[in-house]
Amino acid sequence: MKIFLRIIGVVAILIVSVIIFILITWDNKIDAPYPDVKSSSDSVVIARGKYLVFGPAHCATCHVPMDKIMEVENGLQMPLSGGWEIDIPPGVFRATNLTPDLKTGIGKLTDGEIARTLRYSVGSDGRYIAPFMPFQDLTDEDLVAIISYLRSQEPVEHEMKKSEISFLGKALITFGILKPEVPKNTPLKSIERDSTVQYGGYLANYVAECMGCHTERDLKTTEFIGPPFAGGFEFEPNEQSEGYGFVSPNLTPDPETGVIYSWDEDRFINRFHSGSLVKGSPMPWGAFSRINDLELKAIYKYLRSLKPVSRKIEKTVYLEKEKLPE
Repeated sequence: MKIFLRIIGVVAILIVSVIIFILITWDNKIDAPYPDVKSSSDSVVIARGKYLVFGPAHCATCHVPMDKIMEVENGLQMPLSGGWEIDIPPGVFRATNLTPDLKTGIGKLTDGEIARTLRYSVGSDGRYIAPFMPFQDLTDEDLVAIISYLRSQEPVEHEMKKSEISFLGKALITFGILKPEVPKNTPLKSIERDSTVQYGGYLANYVAECMGCHTERDLKTTEFIGPPFAGGFEFEPNEQSEGYGFVSPNLTPDPETGVIYSWDEDRFINRFHSGSLVKGSPMPWGAFSRINDLELKAIYKYLRSLKPVSRKIEKTVYLEKEKLPE
């Protein structure tokens, strides 16, 4: 009996020690370089940034108040004062105020600090930034364009509550399971904007985040667990979806299970310009409907170039079980 109690005591001490270790160390400051970029007041650069923010990069889909998301999807262009939030196992994550307000926005941040957050997923205070923004491999040119547009907005004083990391999230950060996303390659200075497979790959992976949603992912660790672009990532019902949940379809050119395999280029482009067909869809159709034809052609060619993966997604839209008729 005494041996058993000793074992229980040792285990309890270990557990308490691990918990204390996690709580003390999880928010240690993260070191990352500051990209050497400078914002611009050039109208052409700002226009490119605005196009990215309200179009393919879909920044405006998250960095506006929750009650304005559908208006933005429908074409409203407003300052990105923050507001979106998502509650997943690692914590409650909130999109911050990106207007140049000095008190509550990015007005007090340097270009390097903003660029570091986008490229290395590290906040201005050295904190971990969850991987909701796939901009680590943006070209310097597009990174400058986005920062320049953000600087050009009207300042809006809107204090956003900080993201709240759960104990699970803190543990995952402490033991290096959750870690900042960093560039996969050396980011390019610029890239030619044309309808090639190369440019389509850049847009699909590093700007529009097609892979991020069309690849199955573990929401506890944020790790990808399925073949790239083969679908299977589930989006649970939320306030905007009126009880409907979604599963991303397979975008690879598999003849039997690829959802766009039979589509020609015109059908692909027209589908994007048509916008959302289902209320509450997690795909930012409003933003993507504003992608220009040249870039849509590039994305189409890239998706057609992928290795086919046989993966049947039975239902891409489903009704929450509790709301199914008996």
